[in-house]
Amino acid sequence: MIKRILPLIVIAVLGAVSWVIYQNPPEVQRGAPPQASRTSVETQTLARVPFKIQVKSYGRVKPRTQSTLLPQVSGQIVWLNPDFRAGGFFESDEELVRLDNRDYKAAVSQSEATLMSARQALAEEEARSAQAAADWKRLGNPGNAPPLVLRKPQLNAAKAAVASAEAALAIARLNLERTRIRAPFSGRVLDTEVDLGQVVSSGTVLGEIYAVDVLEVRLPLQNRDLAYLRLPEEYRVKAGESFQPKVSIYSDLIRPERWQGRIVQTEGAIDETSRQLHVLAQIDDPYGEKAVDRVPLKVGQYVTALIEGIEVPDALLVPNKAIYQGSYVYVVEEGMLQRREIEVAWQDETQALVAAGLEPGEELVLTSLGQVVSGTRVRVRGAESGSSSVPAEDAVPQGGRS
Repeated sequence: MIKRILPLIVIAVLGAVSWVIYQNPPEVQRGAPPQASRTSVETQTLARVPFKIQVKSYGRVKPRTQSTLLPQVSGQIVWLNPDFRAGGFFESDEELVRLDNRDYKAAVSQSEATLMSARQALAEEEARSAQAAADWKRLGNPGNAPPLVLRKPQLNAAKAAVASAEAALAIARLNLERTRIRAPFSGRVLDTEVDLGQVVSSGTVLGEIYAVDVLEVRLPLQNRDLAYLRLPEEYRVKAGESFQPKVSIYSDLIRPERWQGRIVQTEGAIDETSRQLHVLAQIDDPYGEKAVDRVPLKVGQYVTALIEGIEVPDALLVPNKAIYQGSYVYVVEEGMLQRREIEVAWQDETQALVAAGLEPGEELVLTSLGQVVSGTRVRVRGAESGSSSVPAEDAVPQGGRS
């Protein structure tokens, strides 16, 4: 009997417990959903400012005047200037190399003797001509004596012999002078090819020298920079003095050095290899008093140049780090990011001049964001944002900024 009633009792108890649980459900403590975190960004308020453009370029230092030193006569080198070595300085008309001149001294003496004999022969012919004229008159011949009687051909031949001897003497003296090889300008030795005791002939290369009054740097310009430069141009019809913009030459061969120069010439053709226009910068007196205690410029040295350009009175400038893929930026409007397509008119290594796409007063985002969706809410660093002041999350995807 009890075995039959027991299952019914268990079922009744379970039913009662289920009814109690159903009538008294457990209360769950539910909190408010967390607010979405906002990215913290740094911004810059855009404004138009006057900006003087400086165009950057690179080039190699070269001399304006460079010459190969050649002897005009032959001989053995018997003396070399102590400064006739690579890097040595010399002044204009300073003797650099001396050749053995004994043969040329003998040639001068021989030419002098020849000239003396020619002058003696001329004096004899002049005397004979004068005697012939006197004899013609003494004999009572009418009229003037014929040229042959007056020995005119012989006199002219004697005069020609004197002129020839004088020319030979001048050449002999010139050759003697050329045994002392002098500098045609104040300059510096680039390299030498000969040494003491060497026998050289006319046309033998003694060395390479260059003038130190001016050094030049040939600078390429990008096509986009040409509109922002005033360059010296030459025309067949001269139209006054040409404008020569200033250029700063920077060298870091040993330590940073700065040299001031000017653009003096614009080439008349586009370079076929680089498809760029080149200009010529000059540095005056690079080894003078102003160069004391400075690292001198070396021929062949690569330098950086900043060319003075025009001034833009109302430039709208943005840093390069705020530009993505060279075509767009982000601005903040009412706490939200907005993507703006821009047009860059000019750009250097640090900043860009914007021609279109932005207006003064807008908040430009400087923080690196990558590619994010317009409308994303952000918090501007340093601005009061009330309850939205939430620490920035690092979950923003990093895009491919150029």
